[in-house]
Amino acid sequence: MLARREHYGPLLVQKPLYPEGAEVCQCIVVHPPAGIAGGDRLVLDVDVQRGAWAQLTTPGATRWYRCAEVTASQTLRAHVDEGAVLEWLPQGTIVYDGTRAQSESRVELARNAVFVGMDVVSLGRRASGERFQCGEWRQRAEIVRGTALIWSERVVLDASTGLLTSPVGLNGASVFGTFVVVGAAIDDSMMPALRTISPVQGDAAITRLPDLVVARYRGESMEAASVYFVALWSMLRPALTGRAAVPPRIWST
Repeated sequence: MLARREHYGPLLVQKPLYPEGAEVCQCIVVHPPAGIAGGDRLVLDVDVQRGAWAQLTTPGATRWYRCAEVTASQTLRAHVDEGAVLEWLPQGTIVYDGTRAQSESRVELARNAVFVGMDVVSLGRRASGERFQCGEWRQRAEIVRGTALIWSERVVLDASTGLLTSPVGLNGASVFGTFVVVGAAIDDSMMPALRTISPVQGDAAITRLPDLVVARYRGESMEAASVYFVALWSMLRPALTGRAAVPPRIWST
């Protein structure tokens, strides 16, 4: 259940939904302005208490608008207690040309907690033919289990550098994504089946680390990236939690 919610400004959590029954509390995070502009600072604090299950998603892709000088930022801070589950499943990010933005997340997990995180980023508005030719996108993510930092990543994509076109970077792709799952039930025996899943367009890879599984996407389609990550989620969720993956209804609206 959603025991407590508090917001300041337009960013808020709507009424909780229970499409899977009482065991899973689904919350839709809404930012009514529909986009993040220069100088905006969005912070989302999530506390999933012992034995609880929270699934957070958004009604659509987050848009980062062009800003001349002042950086915009979004921060996710989450604590997941013993035996709890947090699924962070936003519907992607569209970074407009000229954006100066920073996205950060830090997830702190108890030793037997489960976390699922999905992130898809499009540099430029592909539908209108816009490419990311000016601006900077910064991204930082950390996952802590117990007292140990088990995953840390920092990305700086400056449109004026060669990383966007380099083979060791995005290789000219405008869309990239990361899917992360942390759970004690993951083992090497699952990896062959997971690697049979591939996106319909673009490149992908999946890696097994000691405490987590990380999948990557690089290509030109947010839809292909999302479908690929959802397919992985559909295989991993039953193994980790004993529950089939049920896509949030808001994804179909």
